[in-house]
Amino acid sequence: MKTTVFNSTHKKMGGKMVPFAGFEMPVEFSGVSKEHVHVRNKVGVFDVSHMGEIWAEGENAGAFVQRMTSNDVQRLEPGKIQYSCFPNGRGGIVDDLLVYMFGEEKYLMVVNASNIEKDWNWLVENNHTGVELTNASDRLCQLAVQGPDAVRTLQKLTGTDLNTIPYYTFITGEIAGLKDVIISNTGYTGAGGFELYADNTDGLALMNAVMEAGEEFDIRPAGLAARDTLRLEMGFCLYGNDIDDTTSPLEAGLGWITKFVEGNDFIDREYLEKQKQEGITRRLSGFEMNERGIPRKNYPVLNEEGEEIGKVTSGTISPLTSKSIGMGYVKIPFHKQGTVIYIGIRNKQVPATVVKPPFYTPE
Repeated sequence: MKTTVFNSTHKKMGGKMVPFAGFEMPVEFSGVSKEHVHVRNKVGVFDVSHMGEIWAEGENAGAFVQRMTSNDVQRLEPGKIQYSCFPNGRGGIVDDLLVYMFGEEKYLMVVNASNIEKDWNWLVENNHTGVELTNASDRLCQLAVQGPDAVRTLQKLTGTDLNTIPYYTFITGEIAGLKDVIISNTGYTGAGGFELYADNTDGLALMNAVMEAGEEFDIRPAGLAARDTLRLEMGFCLYGNDIDDTTSPLEAGLGWITKFVEGNDFIDREYLEKQKQEGITRRLSGFEMNERGIPRKNYPVLNEEGEEIGKVTSGTISPLTSKSIGMGYVKIPFHKQGTVIYIGIRNKQVPATVVKPPFYTPE
């Protein structure tokens, strides 16, 4: 298994290590619910160095990224970030990703850890215009400092006013005396905060500085399990659960990153445009359980008569609301808000109500 530069630090902090996407990663430290609540209320730090980073450079880089991704890269400008996906040429999704624009001829694509090799091969296979592609995944580390006290923690380490980096923007600057750190504001928790991308050689110094700066705010490490419950509480998709090679972005509720505009001839545009016109037959929907029961991945979604109308893709108990929540694909028109559906749990039909995420709104 691969390890991140913070592996020994996690073990010293008491992290429970598990295999994840080919890496040994901390799934939790003090407990999933504790970490979840702490990030919502204070500040926590996640190691997300397992994520992949792929550069696209050269005079055709912009056109290449535009072709490969569903969102409209033409709307980007240097310092801006875009959430997008790679359509797979068959109506599904290769991966979802973030696109960072550094300049007209320089883009960074941040992809999921489990898909790094698949994404790299897909990009290389479709690179017909001489774009310079670089897989920097093994050279960069990434910390996600999340929570309402994240800004106050990190502001102690940089002369850059972090309030000048709004949501879905970034800068490359100095933090904790380290130069050329990408300071990014995207967040996968809904709790606010920043992602810090640095060279692996600077990783430990960065982690130590962040933990020291956050001491007065009771900063704590958090694991992958809390990251998952936090993102689900916000209704954010997780690749491999809520989206994959068999789900279209329109079915996944990602029409807002699928831009049928002039000059955006992305892979699968014709197919997805036709799907939009003809209408989808299923939709990724959020739901809350009306009775006790935890929805788990692949549990059947049923109608009142017990007929299967879909499948659960993600589910948990929200540590903040104590409600059982989930997402899943359901047949149209059962996706409509307020519809009562049933989750098959241990041969029982447990009622749930379709709701629109987020399941929790931070104050």
